[in-house]
Amino acid sequence: MGIILESNNLTMNFGGLRALDRFDLSVSEGEIVALIGPNGAGKTTFFNCITGIYDPANGDMFISPPGKKRRKINGMKPNQITLKGMTRTFQNIRLFPNMTVLENVMIGRHCRTHSGIIGAIFRGRSTVREENEVVNYSHEILIKVGLLNFANELAKNLPYGAQRRLEIARALATEPFLLLLDEPAAGLNLKETKELDSLITKIRDKEKITILLIEHDMKLVMRISDRIVVMDYGKKIAQGTPIEVRNDPVVIKAYLGEEFVA
Repeated sequence: MGIILESNNLTMNFGGLRALDRFDLSVSEGEIVALIGPNGAGKTTFFNCITGIYDPANGDMFISPPGKKRRKINGMKPNQITLKGMTRTFQNIRLFPNMTVLENVMIGRHCRTHSGIIGAIFRGRSTVREENEVVNYSHEILIKVGLLNFANELAKNLPYGAQRRLEIARALATEPFLLLLDEPAAGLNLKETKELDSLITKIRDKEKITILLIEHDMKLVMRISDRIVVMDYGKKIAQGTPIEVRNDPVVIKAYLGEEFVA
């Protein structure tokens, strides 16, 4: 499988702080790659750079959607990057709390629609057809993440774990080839984490969507990852399979600790 995301010498500064220091990373089609490291290591800063929220001081970023040419994404806005097929969730849940579960997913689908203001006003056949497609597609997404029974419930009334899955559902509605998950297991209990584990692997295996995630739950990371990249102080200090990373003395010292390995 070819490389679909690549960063070269990516550097990001905040005043006198270097959050990313010539950071290189690549993700191949079909992988589940975990990005780990201590708080402040630069993981979310990296996500913010490749999704157009931050403009890095130096370095290049490329995406290569399956079957399409490699394209530089430096300078692209977040909505443009989403349209290219790379989308994300956030560490802090960003749902529309007073909208229904179905409506939240439909909003994610908006980037793939074509009807403009005129279509919304006059509601021609093409607009109505497209609206029905959005509703049907959103229902299908809710089935895939196990939330169909909550379709008409307000998002704010969902259990916390279901809200996490709803964020993933909204991201899936954009039809990504690469899904970025920023600490998807944060705040989940053991049962919810196991459900998330199953959902992430299902998205990769059945939906054929590549996954790049930031996560502090090392048990989850070790279970589902094909490859792990370890960051510290904005730099990549190690990468490899879960077994290679958990036995790497540099990683043990910087992040995992002796107790985890033992």
